[in-house]
Amino acid sequence: MTKHPALYIMGLFAFLFGTTAMAQGLPSEKILPLSLANEAALAALADCEAKGYRVSVAVTDKSGLIKVHIKGDGAGPHTLDSSSHKAYTSASMRKSTAVLVDMLAKNPASEGIKYMNDKILVLGGGLPITVGEEAIGGIGVGGAPGGHLDEACSQAGIDKIKDRLK
Repeated sequence: MTKHPALYIMGLFAFLFGTTAMAQGLPSEKILPLSLANEAALAALADCEAKGYRVSVAVTDKSGLIKVHIKGDGAGPHTLDSSSHKAYTSASMRKSTAVLVDMLAKNPASEGIKYMNDKILVLGGGLPITVGEEAIGGIGVGGAPGGHLDEACSQAGIDKIKDRLK
């Protein structure tokens, strides 16, 4: 160490200041905690069940990966796919799936969106879960007799947790 003190000092500076610079450059992001995803799913299911609808509910993270997926008593097996695909679509597109339905009706040239991958489903019932303008997940309900009814249940799920989304 006494032969090359400048090298030792340079190494020390690189360690101390290099790690600080790297840490400052890392992005931070908001995430949807599993506990809130679970609460939202159960609230959406309860809302639909109270109205007599047999549904499934899915909640995804911002990447569209499933965090919670539940099938209500008596819900058809197809509702598992529709709920997860609506949640994926709303998280991925960062829009309500009902908004996408309207958008495609007004602009048929955009219909290719429906075929981007096999997880996209453009039917009402999916909503993005947001903190401010940032989408942190999606919720989808499938099984009520109409996309607008599925969406109302999805909204009930979001309403249950919205005051804790920060």
